[in-house]
Amino acid sequence: MPQMTPSGARIIDPVLSTIAQGYTNSEMIAGALFPQVPVTQRGGNIITFGKEDFMLYATQRAPGSNTKRVQFGYTGAPYALADYSLEGQVPIEVVQEGQSGPGIDHAAMAVRKVSAIMALRLEYQAAQLARTAATYAASNKVTLSGTAQWSDFSGTSNPISVIETAKEAVRAATGKRPNTIVMGAAVFARLRQHPLIVDRMKYTGRDVATVEILAALFGVQRVLVGDAIFSNDAGTAFTDVWGKDVVVAYTELGSVADMGAPSYGYTYNLTGYPIVEESYYDRNAKSWIFPVTRAEAPVLASPSAGYLITNAVA
Repeated sequence: MPQMTPSGARIIDPVLSTIAQGYTNSEMIAGALFPQVPVTQRGGNIITFGKEDFMLYATQRAPGSNTKRVQFGYTGAPYALADYSLEGQVPIEVVQEGQSGPGIDHAAMAVRKVSAIMALRLEYQAAQLARTAATYAASNKVTLSGTAQWSDFSGTSNPISVIETAKEAVRAATGKRPNTIVMGAAVFARLRQHPLIVDRMKYTGRDVATVEILAALFGVQRVLVGDAIFSNDAGTAFTDVWGKDVVVAYTELGSVADMGAPSYGYTYNLTGYPIVEESYYDRNAKSWIFPVTRAEAPVLASPSAGYLITNAVA
């Protein structure tokens, strides 16, 4: 008899697993740079992209000669999904008297609370990956300082010019024009007040720059602002997950159907996850417990499809 796998040994709650899989949080924007891709194994190679689409192949053939062939293969550094588990606890005191177990509202609340915590962890991981300057080539990053930062309104800084430089760097490296800009909340707060942005606003008939207006001004499909924050262990200090940086990237919007496109990144997610295991009653804690498990890993598939602007504001 074959040995049972850990996932096969679990008894899954299909209703609560559906809730966990459908959970979204508007503050989390990592999925814009790292869209979800289901995988069937916990390990493999990251899909990377060659230069085949840009090669000038000698496709002409003489009568009777063999047709030339080109092979496409995508290999990269290995990846390994990490398993993350956390249990939601519903004390018996909050369960209505006379009920044999927690109702779906209590269970769903516990699952959503746990999902929010896990989503923040994934958001932080993805942001750290995207904001690591060493990942990018010299042509695909810049660090702003002094009067070049977008928080300086003296007339020297030019966010529109910096974004155009970023867009051209991505296009020159991949043949794709960036479609996504992700920025920290502190950047957005200063950028919408920048004199150059305010000056361009007079042609829109709007008083305040929104992400939609910025997307139109910058010539991309979408601009997203990372509002998520995280706390230190003591809960006494809070930090923006996306800091003061900006990432300009080409990324596949929605599902990744063409695995040969030079998309910036993915979040590899084990098929069928996250899952919520069957709940159980902990007599010692006098609580119902709802275990939630995720198996995932954000990966950079093509750093050349991104451009990092570090310290965009002071």
